[in-house]
Amino acid sequence: MRLLVLGGTEFAGRAVVEAALGRGWEVTVFHRGRHAAPPGVRSLLGDRTAGRFVDGLAALDEAAGEWDVVVDTWSAAPRAVRDTARLLRGRAGRYVYVSSCSVYEWPAPAGYTEQAPVVAGARADADRTAYPQDKRGGELAAVDAFGADRSVLVRAGLILGPYENVGRLPWWLNRMARGGPVLAPGPRDLPVQYVDVRDLAEWILGAAEQELSGPYNLRGPQGHATIGALLEACAEVTGGAAELRWTAPEAILQAGIEPWTQLPVWVPPDSEAHGALHRADVSRAVATGLRCRPVAETVADTWRWLRAIGGTAPRRPDRTFRGLDPEVEAKVLAAEEGRGEP
Repeated sequence: MRLLVLGGTEFAGRAVVEAALGRGWEVTVFHRGRHAAPPGVRSLLGDRTAGRFVDGLAALDEAAGEWDVVVDTWSAAPRAVRDTARLLRGRAGRYVYVSSCSVYEWPAPAGYTEQAPVVAGARADADRTAYPQDKRGGELAAVDAFGADRSVLVRAGLILGPYENVGRLPWWLNRMARGGPVLAPGPRDLPVQYVDVRDLAEWILGAAEQELSGPYNLRGPQGHATIGALLEACAEVTGGAAELRWTAPEAILQAGIEPWTQLPVWVPPDSEAHGALHRADVSRAVATGLRCRPVAETVADTWRWLRAIGGTAPRRPDRTFRGLDPEVEAKVLAAEEGRGEP
């Protein structure tokens, strides 16, 4: 198979490249040159934000060759997807756009499928606006150029694993490595949905081989993971110096702590956010080959990668993330201990 990855040097795109190389595919990456391309690929440089052909898509337009599949992870102005997809529609067999569950109207109800309503106001020719509309606009652009029968819309949820450049799992790992009492948001058996970036990549390549089309919710199935399994794996792999203090959701919310951003991955049970972020129907992806590795493997491999780069994960400038301030954490834990909570 001949693969073109638009991006291919960070997180999801890099995982796709490495998975394809592992299968013996011929891989080309088109990127801005901000990060080194993985070894073993053909590298083309250009900036999709710079206009179509002046330092934009010129290198791609002039490059010889055709591809069986294109994988695009773009998250900004949909017109960049439009321009690239139109340029490639006669040179590639299939276009896989890595979209997001954010394209659904918020909040998507628990158990939602790919048929759930999507956000309004998205356009394939739009400049950058809001993330949900931008991702939906990218979907529209891919389908417009390649048609519904030659485009795959990967509506990913939470993505974790090596090379993560958002900061969620790396934050938990570094927090556990510091040791001491850790505010662990309960309940311990709260289901969470995510997908290891490498499992996402393998599914994408399998979708290309099977010549799939249409939208797919892409994350682990219900029952694959809980917040307890995730955080306990983090505590174990970092040396066991952390003491998890499971804390009721009510205490966390009363302290003004923001779910998801200050406590990554976690949102309160029975909330609209939990239904939308952690209770999607992914049966369509599972039926077409999605396989998810154990939680402990994702955590251990991410910790190994994080240590190899010095402990500080790369961070995308367009993603909002804070983590929990140590003073706030200590205050909440002290209050819970004063009430006699375990």
